[in-house]
This record gives sequence, structure tokens and C-alpha cells, in this order.
Amino acid sequence: MAKIIELFNHKGGVSKTTTTFHLAWKLSQQNKKVLLVDGDPQCNLTGIFLGEEFDEYYENNATKQMNIKDAVNMAFSGRPQPIEAIDCPTHLKNTNLFIIPGHMDLSEYESSLSLALNSNNAIVTLQNLPGAFFQLIQKCCDKYKIDYVFIDMNPGLSAINQTFFTYADAFIIPTNPDPFSIMAIKTLKKMLPKWKKWAIQARELFADSSYPLPECEMKFIGVIIQRFNLRNGQAAKPYKGKIDEIKNYIETDFSEELAKHDMVYDISSLVQKGIVCNRCLGEIPEFGALIQKANEAMLPVFALSKDDMGTVGKVYDSMEEKRKKFDGIYDTIDKVIMRLM
Repeated sequence: MAKIIELFNHKGGVSKTTTTFHLAWKLSQQNKKVLLVDGDPQCNLTGIFLGEEFDEYYENNATKQMNIKDAVNMAFSGRPQPIEAIDCPTHLKNTNLFIIPGHMDLSEYESSLSLALNSNNAIVTLQNLPGAFFQLIQKCCDKYKIDYVFIDMNPGLSAINQTFFTYADAFIIPTNPDPFSIMAIKTLKKMLPKWKKWAIQARELFADSSYPLPECEMKFIGVIIQRFNLRNGQAAKPYKGKIDEIKNYIETDFSEELAKHDMVYDISSLVQKGIVCNRCLGEIPEFGALIQKANEAMLPVFALSKDDMGTVGKVYDSMEEKRKKFDGIYDTIDKVIMRLM
């Protein structure tokens, strides 16, 4: 069965979508089949994935209903037909990478899903909703023999995000070193155990529904700190203090609270082997000029070739040095995921 991994933070501007795409690509390079699920109505992940074919995908009669919203519409509209796998697009440059495209109107399901989460199964017509997205994901995994799934969620504490979170085998928190980072992580420390408690109770409540909830562990792996500038090869002074503060909070208060609810992966063996030093899986500075080149090439920054970069001389040497550093960072995170899962 495919393992579901989520990068989640209800705080926006933390490069969640970009990092999701990069990690999924990395795993696909290990001869793993990876499915991306775009659960964010902004559809940024779908845009990165489809590139210039984005508009055509949603206008073409053959593909415009092959998305996360329309694929589960029968459950939300009360129609008797079962949820089936869609024809998932494959990335133009990576045959191991698939996607369930997003839909800008996905939030239309928010109110009915919220009611389903809070009804304690008292309203029979809503009992199939919490497990509907998981059914779609599982059907697509079976169809394409998927090894790993990454779900991209919108920044918020919505009913849709809560539902997606209950499908997670593991989650990683992307963040950046700004004044609101610790505040956001403190909120997650309170909310995520509540979501797991609800999921455990709901498995029994919705056990007889057409789409039961999965028994997933929802365990924390670590944090990725990103979107900061470097000076002399190190995080610039304005960011250094916040990075240290985030690391300390994650290692102590956050991990200790989640451990009480059996929501933390044991990474001690990875620390002993020197793969990581702590639960900070990577520090990823700003991509700079590389991200524009990557978007144009529909690639992650570490997969850019010399031709993709389109530069020569010292400019190329500088970009290539940065590309290699990013490649090493994502390699480390990739190893962590594969060894734990």
C-alpha cells in the first residue's frame, strides 16, 4: 500500500507547494512511482506540474473533469455511483510522477464536509464524505501502482485540510524564519493532536460507510526551514536567531507534546548514522535565479541541466554550485523518508 506524506503548515508563504514537488521528484528518481494530490484550490501544484498545458487541461472535454473535485462529486451530490480512479496526468519529463489535479472550486465542499466532521454520524447522508477523497487516492494508487503519495493542502485549519490530514502516514512541517513561525507551530501543537483524536473516534463512527476512513498514524518526521538569505555561506544574521528558535521549539515543546499522542517518528537511528542531526531535515535558502529557470523548464531546481540554466562562465559556475547544494539537501530528506517508510 502506498505511503501518504503531507507537508502541512496553516501559515502561508513557506514554499509548501514547491517543496512538495521537489521531494516527490526526488523519490521518483529512486525508481518509485509517486502520486501528487493537489488539495489546494489555488492549484499551484497543478500549475507547476502541467506548465503550459494547464489551461488546455481544464478546457478540454476529455480531461476537464479529471480532477479532485469532480472525481468525488458523486459522494457530495448523493449520487449512487461509486468513486473510481481518474486518468492521472503523467509529468511531461518524468514518467514516474503522476497527479490528481486540483480545482479552484474545491472549497465548495467545505461546508458539507465540516458538517460531516461534526455530526458524529447522526446525519446518514453525510457519512460517505470524510473518506471520499481517500477512496479516490487509493483507486488511483492501485491503477498506477503508486509507492508514495504527497498531498498538497491550502494554508488554513479547514475541514478539508483536517480530512486530508487524517489520511497521512507521516507529515513534515515546512516553515520559514519570520516572527510568526513559532506562533504557527504552537497552533499546530494544539490542533494536530485534536485532529488525530477525532480520526480515531471517526474510524468507528464511519466504519459502515461506503468509504471508511483509513487507519493512518499521522506521525511527525521533522521540519524544513526555508526561504531565507545567505551571507558568507550561512543564514544571514536576521534569520539565524529565528532558525535556532524554531529548531529548539520543535525538539522540545512540539515533539514532546505530539509524542504524548503517539504522533512522532523515532529518528534516533538516523541521527546515530549521521543522516540528520535533529528534526530539522533541511535548511533551504532562497533559490534565487534558479527558481525561474526551474519553472521555465518544468523541473525542480536540482534537476536543471546546463542547457536549462542557459548561462556560461562564472554565472553558470555559481548556479551549478547552488544546484548541487540543493541536490544534497533534498537527497538527505529523501533518505529520511525512505528509511522511515
